[in-house]
Amino acid sequence: MGPPHFWKEQNPGWQARALAPASWVVGTLAHIRTLRASPTVSPLPVLCCGNLSVGGTGKTILVHDLARRLENRGEKPHILSRGYGGKLQGPLRVDTAHHTAQDVGDEPFMLAQQFPVWIGANRAGTARLAAESGATCLVMDDGLQNLTLRQTLRLITIDGGAGIGNGRTLPAGPLREPASKGLSRADAVVLIGRDDTALATRLPPHLPCLAAKLIPSAAIRRLQGKQVIAFAGIGRPGKFFDMLSDAGAAPMRMITFDDHHDYTERDCRRLSVLSHQPGAVLVTTRKDWVKLPDWLRSDVVVIDVELLWADPEAPERLLDLLLTNV
Repeated sequence: MGPPHFWKEQNPGWQARALAPASWVVGTLAHIRTLRASPTVSPLPVLCCGNLSVGGTGKTILVHDLARRLENRGEKPHILSRGYGGKLQGPLRVDTAHHTAQDVGDEPFMLAQQFPVWIGANRAGTARLAAESGATCLVMDDGLQNLTLRQTLRLITIDGGAGIGNGRTLPAGPLREPASKGLSRADAVVLIGRDDTALATRLPPHLPCLAAKLIPSAAIRRLQGKQVIAFAGIGRPGKFFDMLSDAGAAPMRMITFDDHHDYTERDCRRLSVLSHQPGAVLVTTRKDWVKLPDWLRSDVVVIDVELLWADPEAPERLLDLLLTNV
């Protein structure tokens, strides 16, 4: 079940108009939270990679990219996440030896394979724990609308194919807050993928807009000519399926789950049956793969993605700003 079709319409249809009063309430509450915010100031630099809209924008891939670059600079980045979709509330540090994706959320669990990750709704609390554990800088996976922690550098991640949809706040559109409010707090926009809605031309002229695209790992080349069955439970599964097709591994079957889908025993048995069809290759994303049971993972090919920046120096300039503006 994907987002409502009318979220994508540039001219508001009757559904968006009917939901306008509820959207006004959402926007007003977001503004009130901003006015009442009294964020804690951490002694460490805080990089926020946030969203204006719900759904997949590539935000977590951006977090991974920048955390890796920080490590390459000799920093010790710790990632702060709400832990959306997990059973545990936090604050706690994700331990991949004891926690599961179902415990802490799929994205935190995925990131914790390589970086220290803390979950908890109160980012000020997890920031304090991270600092006490040896972090030299903090990266917030989401949190543009979370004002419990002062953010040194704020990036807004936008999917080039979707843009900001119809420009309306929930539930009439995909935005968590009015675009003008979120953009006014941002230091830069990272536009991922082809800019199909010409959003870059409509951004505030003073706001840097950095372009990047998602590229798949080399494993995708081994799928060419195979009978690929692809499944994904991410914000925009179509992006993953298109990536496979563009690489010459067009799926003969595509199975879509909701974003952050928790794979049940029934789901896994169904996928296992598909993986054992003669000549079939079952393929998914890393975010989905980490939620599968061990007995199924070996039957599934996982395709990782990374960011390719239009300007290779752009992310390094962002980190220069982060580390010099504490």
